[in-house]
Amino acid sequence: MPATQPGSVNYWPENRCARAFWGQQELMPYRQLLADTVAWVEVRPGQRWLDLGCGGGQLSRAVWEKGGGTLAEVLALDCAAANEKAYRKLRAEARPPATEAQIRFACADFSHGLPALETGRFDGAVSGLSIQYAESWSEGKGWTTDAYDRLLGEVCRVLRPGGLFVFSVNVPEPAWGKVGLCSLPWLHRSRKPGRLLKNIFRMWRYGAWLKREARRGRFHYLPAAAVTDKLRAAGFVDIEHRQSYAGQAYVFRCRKPGSHGRMPEPAGDGMVLAPPPIEPADG
Repeated sequence: MPATQPGSVNYWPENRCARAFWGQQELMPYRQLLADTVAWVEVRPGQRWLDLGCGGGQLSRAVWEKGGGTLAEVLALDCAAANEKAYRKLRAEARPPATEAQIRFACADFSHGLPALETGRFDGAVSGLSIQYAESWSEGKGWTTDAYDRLLGEVCRVLRPGGLFVFSVNVPEPAWGKVGLCSLPWLHRSRKPGRLLKNIFRMWRYGAWLKREARRGRFHYLPAAAVTDKLRAAGFVDIEHRQSYAGQAYVFRCRKPGSHGRMPEPAGDGMVLAPPPIEPADG
């Protein structure tokens, strides 16, 4: 089935939408969400990690730095090609700095699953407020959760036995205004307060579109119990969650069943996706 209803607006691949979310790390609720997510990440030297819907790469960087530069790879996927620019800057600013082979970006739409990734390649996967936007449209059914369910199964497939999945999703009917209001007391600490206000407005505007589409069933702001059921159906165990992001998101942690030890390295590089040519984008 097609991922998107013919004629539906999709802002996610647009450069201006990608750039609007590059500055979200200045928002205090996002900083807390990032901290709560990374606190549940467990890394060991030589591991490979996957970041789904990576945006500007703050979660990729946090996973890399938590590993002290000892990870073999962090592979970041996002449907907005403009994020390649953010990743070039991120690799240089990470501590320790990373090479392009160590933190890789590829432009890909996970609504179609993860067919280019090898089974059992990754030790862990992370995602920040992204997988809920996997979308699928059927002429007979309208919007469905098929792409979301398929993506969860695909994440389980590409993890090694015992692999960890840590991710965040929004609560039902998220109050974007609360996220912005919780950030205003820290406005004076921003190096560019005008830009921060502009980004808050941009994210609020995109948030209205997201909530509207979620009510139609296109996107998936689900109760924690429903997400837990989907994770179990996808094959995950040891599922737990907590709230973050000014109460507007859940952070989940779960595992693929099996040994927590590393499996033998798969043959090849395990990734055939290549990002398309990148158009210059304003920072």
